[in-house]
This record gives sequence, structure tokens and C-alpha cells, in this order.
Amino acid sequence: MAIVTTVMTVNCGSSSLKLRLVDESDTVLDSEDIAVHKGQIDRERLSRFTERLGRVDAVAHRIVHGGDRFTGSVLVDRDVRSELMELIPLAPAHQPMALAAIDIVADQLPGLPVVACFDTAFHSRMPDAARDYALPRQWRDRFGIRKYGFHGLSHEYASTRAVGLLADKDIRIVVCHLGAGASLAAVRHGHSLDTTMGFTPLEGLVMSTRSGRVDPSILLWLQQHAGIGVEELADTLQYHSGLLGMAGNPNIGELRGRADRDARRAVDVYLHELCAAIAAMTAALGGLDALVFTGGVGENESFVRTHVATALGYLGVTVDEPHNVGAEPDTDISTPDAAVRTLVIAAREDVPMARDARMLLGGS
Repeated sequence: MAIVTTVMTVNCGSSSLKLRLVDESDTVLDSEDIAVHKGQIDRERLSRFTERLGRVDAVAHRIVHGGDRFTGSVLVDRDVRSELMELIPLAPAHQPMALAAIDIVADQLPGLPVVACFDTAFHSRMPDAARDYALPRQWRDRFGIRKYGFHGLSHEYASTRAVGLLADKDIRIVVCHLGAGASLAAVRHGHSLDTTMGFTPLEGLVMSTRSGRVDPSILLWLQQHAGIGVEELADTLQYHSGLLGMAGNPNIGELRGRADRDARRAVDVYLHELCAAIAAMTAALGGLDALVFTGGVGENESFVRTHVATALGYLGVTVDEPHNVGAEPDTDISTPDAAVRTLVIAAREDVPMARDARMLLGGS
């Protein structure tokens, strides 16, 4: 088998398709971000990207949901693809687009080995206390109902990078992946001990268009008393809730610039849920040594970081505000005497994806 060094990574998110060509030193040789609208991939732009590439040894695709079956990256064959299709109901906003991307890129770059890298894999060894729901055992065993967790590739990279920046392998880390989708992870010694997303990527924090956690009785009530069907509920929770549902705009930076009541309330709810969830993650760790912000919002919206630091000052989180406002990843924005280090780290899911492809295929 030929040595694999240069890997094309295909990262299907809920709002964008991120393409990277990465070499063995994690250097990005080429890149393009393509906006995604309602799960539709712009085939022409994707084709232009693949046509201009030089050497490519393998393709690695980010797959959001691996279920119980996939706890590590795998080579994609017909059987694997069929199993991934069965998981579509658990990640309807992501899984179909990722499968479409696998097919499109395979047509454009035929003959290359294809690797699936799973967001759920990083969380697959969470303690039972963190992963189990208080539901009947029959349901949990029969249907595989448990907390799977997501954004694992981002949480893995950001926590590893934090350990490197702070030169301490024993730190207790909460990673805040804040983008169109958002989740937290409590990480120590390279392992996820808890996370905010659950059985699907819908649970947890308030997101751009997703509701995050809600009382399940609300959904039952809407079905029983308001006559709202399952399809409408699913569509609304995924695509018309969160910041968009509360204030008509999915962008928290733009909402902060508005003075109307709906915008203020949406931002307040977003920040309240975020701070409460970070505090909960520290309980899984028994304390906090490093708080990491990554993702589009985490890296670019300094007011979010300021609010979190103020709210969680009692945990020892304090940031240097001038440094925070002008922060560019990867950097430590803490005050010199802060008990908790606060870091801004660029999201690099492509790094663990390319690494896993090389390991599977016998590369460096």
C-alpha cells in the first residue's frame, strides 16, 4: 500500500462545507468553504476545488453520527455506507449531506481510499453516568438510546491543542465549540467525560436554528393539544428555533447589534444557557483549569467570551479585555493571575481527520 501523506478533508457542517488539503505536517495546502442551503451541496464549486488539487492520497469525510457501531474512523465500503444511511434519522441535518459528499467526491476523485471520521467517536468512552438517560432499560437496550455527543473532532483537536499551549497534560478542560451548532465537552487526559449534545445533535445549548434542550412535555403537549404533527415538530426544532426562532436571525453577533426586545432576549437566553452548561461541565471534571473557545462564534465574538468570564468569575475565570477584543487564534486571553486559563483556539477538525486517514492507510 502506498504511503499516505496528503489528505483531502471534507467537513460537512449544518451551514457550510469545509474543504481542506492537508499534508503530513498539518499544513493546509489548499482550502475552500462552501455555504450550504437546506442541505444542498454546490457540486460545481466542489468540482472546481477537486480539479485544481495536486497530489491527493486519500479523502477523509466528517460524519456526524456513528451510533454504537462506529467508535473510530473506518474505511468506507458498501456495507459501511449502508450502515451510515440507517443513522440518518439521528442526524437529519447532517448525515444525508455527508453521504452525498462521499458520493460526489468519489465520482470526482475515483480510485482514492475514502475514510469516515466520526464526531461521536471522541465521546464513545464517556462514563455511564454521563451517557445514560433515565429511561426504561428495555428502551435503552432495544433502540440504542444514550447520549452520543457530537463535535468530537473539534473537541478532540481543541483540547489537545490546549494541552500543548499550556504544557500540562493533567489539566481539566471545558471546550466550547460555538458555531451554527454548539456544544461543550468536559475533557481530561484526552477523554470526554461529559458533553451537552445527546442522542442527536439537537440537545444542549441554544444554537443558530436549533432549540437545544427543552422540556419533552412541551412537545407532547403540542402534539396532543395543538395538533402539531411529528414532521412539523422535527422541522421546527431543527431549522426554525434557536436564535432564528426567537428573534428572526441566526447570527448572535448581528442580534447583539439590535436594540429590540426579541434580539435582547435571544442573546440573553443564549448566554444564560451557555454559562449554566459550562458550570455543569466543571462538575464532571471536579474543577476547571482551562476554558477553550473555538468555532465561528467562539473564535470571533469577544462579547460572548467577556460575558462568560464575568459570569464564571467565581470559578477563577478572568480575561484581559483588550487582549480578548483583539484575539486571534491560537492565544491565551487570561489575565496573568487568572486561576483558569482562557484560550481561543482555531477549529481544525481537518487535523484529526487527516491523521486518522494516515493511520488507517499506513501513512505517517
